[in-house]
Amino acid sequence: MTSTAMMLGALDVGIVCGRCDAFNPIGAAHCGFCGHGVALLPAIKPAGSSSSHPGEIVGGFGAAAGNDPADSVAEERMDQARYYVCESCMTPVPSGHKFCGRCGTPVPEAIMHLHADFYGDMQDPAKARLILIRGEGMDGLSYHLKADQHILGRQGQLEFPDDVFISPKHANFYYRDNRLVVRDEGSLNGVYFRIRGSVEVMPGDQFIVGEQVFRLDPTPKASDGADPDGTFFYSSPKYPSAFRLNQILEGGTIGMTICARGNTLQVGREDGDLNFPGDMFMSAKHATVEEKDGKFVLTDFDSRNGTYLRLKTEKALSHGDYVFIGKKLLRVELNAN
Repeated sequence: MTSTAMMLGALDVGIVCGRCDAFNPIGAAHCGFCGHGVALLPAIKPAGSSSSHPGEIVGGFGAAAGNDPADSVAEERMDQARYYVCESCMTPVPSGHKFCGRCGTPVPEAIMHLHADFYGDMQDPAKARLILIRGEGMDGLSYHLKADQHILGRQGQLEFPDDVFISPKHANFYYRDNRLVVRDEGSLNGVYFRIRGSVEVMPGDQFIVGEQVFRLDPTPKASDGADPDGTFFYSSPKYPSAFRLNQILEGGTIGMTICARGNTLQVGREDGDLNFPGDMFMSAKHATVEEKDGKFVLTDFDSRNGTYLRLKTEKALSHGDYVFIGKKLLRVELNAN
């Protein structure tokens, strides 16, 4: 036995697993302790084998026999992308290995903990988008909310300079505790959000049904007493009413006023207490306001275009929520909650 052979016989040559640091004999394909792949290079089928694709990679990384040749090439390229190439000797180092199998150079720490990143900010689960659903010819535009705060107005990060119903600084979309929140910044016309089912409302609250803006008001105190001379004012018959709805016209003036007969008032395109047959954005039976034990409830009847309540201050938003600002209708899209 030569001295070289004697030296090799004395050395315990093998491969250390990159996952569990266990020792494995040279030529092992997988770690005998944890099963992690430890082969320095993927195995190649010998010439003359039964493979229908000469030279295809086999084993844990390779393409399965019988796959389309294009699939085999795609998988082979993906396999190559899994390796870090040693900067010292340009040898591919399999994923998970801490050292180059040829020269022993350590794999950089950054490579060891490398993780897949998003293609772009649009996939960041912590960020949201606003989709313009109704925007006077701008429908479908998408606004990605990448910063901490986003001022929407005729000026700001989200600009709508041509909408005269939007204030210069109208609303702020910002993140708090990883939740998207919208806040009215003291705008003239307010921020409206689409309700789901029923919500409690208060006298003075405003809401949108179709293209109509309403304000809920309590019934005024009775003022139909007699004059000092004992004469009563002649009027239409009065009915018991718990509240009234006032239609708000452009400029803030009052349009129609209707008093609820009893405790409920229904708004719609037809067959309601307050009908708007010419409003094509209003459903036949769209919404109701009801008084229950001194409290008022606004209910949307699963209408096609929804019912929108004006914010008093701010509101946390969820995926699929809708917000009306000026003449713009925006939908909230979140990748994750």
